[in-house]
Amino acid sequence: MPATLHEHALFAGGPVLAGVHHLNPDIEPHAHDFLEIAVIGTGHGRHVTSQGEHPLQRGQVIVLRPGAWHGFRDCADLTVANCCLSAQALRAELAALYDIPMLRRMLWTDPVSSGTHGVAVTSVDPAAAEEAIAEIGLLERDLVADQSRPGRVLGRLVTVLGVLADGRAPERETHDSAIHPAVAATIARLETAPAHPWRLDDLARAVNLDPDYLGRLFRRYVGLTPLDLLARLRAERAATLLAHSTLPAARVGAAVGWDDPTYFARRFRTLVGLTPTEYRRRSRSADRTQLSTPATDGGASTAG
Repeated sequence: MPATLHEHALFAGGPVLAGVHHLNPDIEPHAHDFLEIAVIGTGHGRHVTSQGEHPLQRGQVIVLRPGAWHGFRDCADLTVANCCLSAQALRAELAALYDIPMLRRMLWTDPVSSGTHGVAVTSVDPAAAEEAIAEIGLLERDLVADQSRPGRVLGRLVTVLGVLADGRAPERETHDSAIHPAVAATIARLETAPAHPWRLDDLARAVNLDPDYLGRLFRRYVGLTPLDLLARLRAERAATLLAHSTLPAARVGAAVGWDDPTYFARRFRTLVGLTPTEYRRRSRSADRTQLSTPATDGGASTAG
């Protein structure tokens, strides 16, 4: 069962982590408290998630929201390039990425859709995958070479995301248009206070819309209802608290807005694929020093 990789142990004080890895042994299932993008290059292997095992193909792009888990099995010279984004930064200095429709779909909408457990697997053409892998390699170099040039790192990150977005199949027009102001305002409200006992009526009243219309707008631009998105945000915050705090699981649930421990456990498992107790146990089983040091398996800390 998954251990948890921690942002505070892996990120060198910045919002981005990157690396290109060549895997031969397995990478055991593990969760993340940050967002990860994994681009698959040449080689062979199988991808393990809560949905089972599936063969990997060149050009696949795996996006994992905070709290999600996966692993790799039967790897044979498998190239995996990882670009990881701080969950805190996605709510702060990287929040503007949400305003770009193609990135919103890739980083937010697809992996939070119902039933995904926070994991989305899509594909780009092989040329785009190779270009993205090369750019991630340059991003890794920039991060290692000089931590005092955040502008260069941000520029490289945007290039990686742009290459991947351009390499995807054209999206439906409804997902490419600018996000509706009422949807953006509601998301900001949910992000700011996920533990608040939000009701659809309250959210709709705050943006002067009919609740049913706000729900339709959310399904169009986000792929979820407002309350489904709220549940995903709560699960992600709960995953962070389970990994980083000593709060009892019931208090973690209450802290994110789920006061009933039984309901919290059921919702968390539905959204993450593990119970809160299982998630915390696997998190605590991870040795920080081992995870933060590149290993011969290609660096378990960022390889998937």
